[in-house]
Amino acid sequence: MVLYYAIFNPEGTQFNVSFPDLPELFTSGNDMADALHMAKDALEGYLLWLEDEKEAFPPASDYDAIPLVKGDLLIPIEANLEVARLKENTKMIKKTLTIPNYVNALAEKEGINFSQTLTEVLKEKLRIH
Repeated sequence: MVLYYAIFNPEGTQFNVSFPDLPELFTSGNDMADALHMAKDALEGYLLWLEDEKEAFPPASDYDAIPLVKGDLLIPIEANLEVARLKENTKMIKKTLTIPNYVNALAEKEGINFSQTLTEVLKEKLRIH
């Protein structure tokens, strides 16, 4: 895990996001939840690019060392590069599983996509997006 602080600058309901230790990295979100998601995605993408370019990560500043403007929020953003790298490989694989017959029958009757449902549940359990 790698952690960098991001500055969230509110503009109405939207947020502009910058990373003091990564001055070329910016993103934004339509609301706080979107901005948090976009910040994590941008940070992971940028750090993976640095890895690919064989560049060292800049050191992260201490929380107290980052100057803020009134209204700004300083939020730590964590990047799990192992998971981010694995997510780059979107190749689908076939899995065989065993479920109770009645669950299978009810799911088929409802038109539930087994692959999609399993993927959604696994992502939720693994806390990945």
